[in-house]
Amino acid sequence: MIRRVAYAIALVAVMLLVGCGPDPAAEPPGAAPPVTELGDAEVLEYEGEKLDSYDAFRENSIAGPQYVDVTTYELEVTGLVDDPAAYTYSEVTSGFPAYEKVVRLDCVEGWGATILWRGVLVREILDRSGVQPGARSVVFTAADGYTTSFPVSYFYDNDILLAYSMNGVTLPRERGFPFQLAAEDKWGYKWCKWVAGIELVADEDPGGYWEDRGYSNDGDLDESFFGD
Repeated sequence: MIRRVAYAIALVAVMLLVGCGPDPAAEPPGAAPPVTELGDAEVLEYEGEKLDSYDAFRENSIAGPQYVDVTTYELEVTGLVDDPAAYTYSEVTSGFPAYEKVVRLDCVEGWGATILWRGVLVREILDRSGVQPGARSVVFTAADGYTTSFPVSYFYDNDILLAYSMNGVTLPRERGFPFQLAAEDKWGYKWCKWVAGIELVADEDPGGYWEDRGYSNDGDLDESFFGD
């Protein structure tokens, strides 16, 4: 009996020495293997509607695609608001409800693209800061200095997204990462990319980059994009 016990103890010791024993760090039986995350896959159809690829866009920005460092990025909400704010990227994407809708962008150059956009409602960003009674317009500023503007009412009469995803893919750098304004029913020059600032102003016609160069301030699709 003593020999059997001694033999068993010796056998266990040998197994531990040569690594045949159970690995304390090993996954328990039946555990799922670790998940390897793959890149986003672009969606090209949504609820039966065909979508255009984000590659259908042409590069026509004023200073080329912008590189925005998301680790230092802040979206500033300033001007005629009760509580000015500066949001990190994740505070915008995780701190507000997410919405998605299919919206077509039409460029004055004659091309267009139908895209599934996901983002946050601009009016919910405005509401959190509190729009003051004297505010008449909202001015968007991009990382490259581009600007465009809208009446405050535009964002309360319509569900306008500040988008961070297109066709199920995180907004590519070339398309305006971290945020692009999906300015529904407006010409493409109103769709501000690389949005860095939202300012509430009293001016009813503050203009913008192309507006100051003769383009329509309204930018409505059903009207000419030339001056009002």
